[in-house]
Amino acid sequence: MQPSDALNVVAQVAVTLAGFAGIVVVFRPDSVHRWSALDKFRLRLLLANSALPLGSSLFAILLLTIHPPPMAIWRWCSGFVLAVDLVFQITNRNPWRVIPAAEFQAVSKIMYYSTAALVFGALGLQVFNIVLWNQFWPFFAILFVHLLAAIVQFVRMVLLSPTRD
Repeated sequence: MQPSDALNVVAQVAVTLAGFAGIVVVFRPDSVHRWSALDKFRLRLLLANSALPLGSSLFAILLLTIHPPPMAIWRWCSGFVLAVDLVFQITNRNPWRVIPAAEFQAVSKIMYYSTAALVFGALGLQVFNIVLWNQFWPFFAILFVHLLAAIVQFVRMVLLSPTRD
C-alpha cells in the first residue's frame, strides 16, 4: 500500500469517528453542558484522538503534493505529530484534577494506562524517526494508535451508561 493511500484511509476513518462523536452527543439524554466531568473527558479524548490523526494525515498529504516530495518528508511529519501530540498531552496530563475522585474511580486504570503507554511508545518512535529513520511506518504507527484509542472511547461511550454528577 502506498503512503498516500494509507493516509487517505486514516483521514476517512478519523472523520467518521468524529462524526460518531456527534451521534453520541445527540443520543445522550442530557446536553453536553450537563454531563459529568468524566463523560466530558471521554468525549474530549474521542474528539482529540480523531482530530490528531486527521490533521497529521492532512499535513502529510500536503507534503506529498510537493513535486518531488521532500527528502525528509517523514521526519517533518513525525516532527509535526510529535509537537501537536505533546501539546495535547501537556494540556491533558492530569485528568484527576478535573474529574472528581468519586468519578475517577469508575475509570478503567488498565485501559487508561495501557493506552497512555501505547501513545508514549508511538511518540518515542517519532523521536527515532526524526533523528534516525525518515520512514513512513513510525509516523503511521502513531496515527494507528490514536485511531485505536478513538475507537475504544467511542465504544465505551456507547456501551457505558452516562455517569451522573
